[in-house]
Amino acid sequence: MRLLDFPDRHRVLSAEGWLELGSSAEAAQELRLISRAAESHPDVLELRWRLYAAKGAWDFALDVARVVSQIDPARPSGWIHQSFSLHELKRTGEARDLLLPLANRFPKDSIIPFNLACYACHLGNLTEAREWLLRARKLLPKAEFKSMALADSDLAPLHDYIETL
Repeated sequence: MRLLDFPDRHRVLSAEGWLELGSSAEAAQELRLISRAAESHPDVLELRWRLYAAKGAWDFALDVARVVSQIDPARPSGWIHQSFSLHELKRTGEARDLLLPLANRFPKDSIIPFNLACYACHLGNLTEAREWLLRARKLLPKAEFKSMALADSDLAPLHDYIETL
């Protein structure tokens, strides 16, 4: 995938900074300044996904994530964002089905088994959720894993189990 040229790269970095500060309006303003040639770059599209996600505009977020997955199928984040958008749209079964084959395709990505654990738990399959949590735990530092897992409401039925990991 080609790298973004300046000033577009600078605008993407600036928009990321605004998002990290919690200011989606300023991030959106930076993205409006992106050149037409860079609008379809996966880095720009991922920021658009983050903006839609921050606003809870999950239908739009899903559309953007699908485009990222089509443009750069080797980028796990496009698939992860797509499945997360489906989950937020109350289509958790579809989210799980989309992400499941990607666990082997991207074996070092911790978010895939973590999200699969969340989806399995949400769907009531606690045994499967535990298995995915174990895979995610192997890919993350212990403190980071526990912090993420205990903060995730989808995993609430397994918080006692998570404490033992």
